[in-house]
Amino acid sequence: MEAQNGGGTPVILNVYDLTPINNYLYWFGLGVFHSGIEVHGLEYGFGAHDLPVSGVFEVEPKSCPGYVYRRSIWMGTTAMSRAEFRSFVQTLAGEYSGNTYHLISKNCNHFTDDVCKNITKKSAPGWVNRLARVGSFFNRLLPKSVQVSTVSHGATYPAFSDDDMDSISSSIIGDSDVDELDQHLLPAAVVDLHTIDVSPKLSKDLP
Repeated sequence: MEAQNGGGTPVILNVYDLTPINNYLYWFGLGVFHSGIEVHGLEYGFGAHDLPVSGVFEVEPKSCPGYVYRRSIWMGTTAMSRAEFRSFVQTLAGEYSGNTYHLISKNCNHFTDDVCKNITKKSAPGWVNRLARVGSFFNRLLPKSVQVSTVSHGATYPAFSDDDMDSISSSIIGDSDVDELDQHLLPAAVVDLHTIDVSPKLSKDLP
């Protein structure tokens, strides 16, 4: 896909339906969505598992297994090379371990919004994660005993190398989906996000 309104590599937000009821809720600005961020021909997302390692994964664009692709949204462009962007995502992955996934406060849409803010200085459209924000309000009103919580942090796990990442990915989307599509988790890396200079572009819908 070529960049719009100037040079740079496109930054695309791909949005997926998690449930058929979205066909009705979508027109009211609501829905239950998964999102991934597409840059340099790969799509990056965030999913849950029980281990204290990266929950960030990469897939072919618009093909995240387990979800139904709905639409793409142009978020702008980035001057980062493929290697620079991958290093950026690996660094961000250090803040998105699989066992920190939270349906309300730290889900896949929070991850893609974080990427967009960092490299385009624009937030993802509000409707993509609106139910989580609504849920956060109501969750605070509930007794603590029934509030939605993160995955348990109490267990102790052995150290994992990068070679273990592919096997862990099956706990996010299931073995059959892993076989169907080459998807794997990205190990975390250390890069100073604030040293990356990007030019923000206005976001707009793709046809």
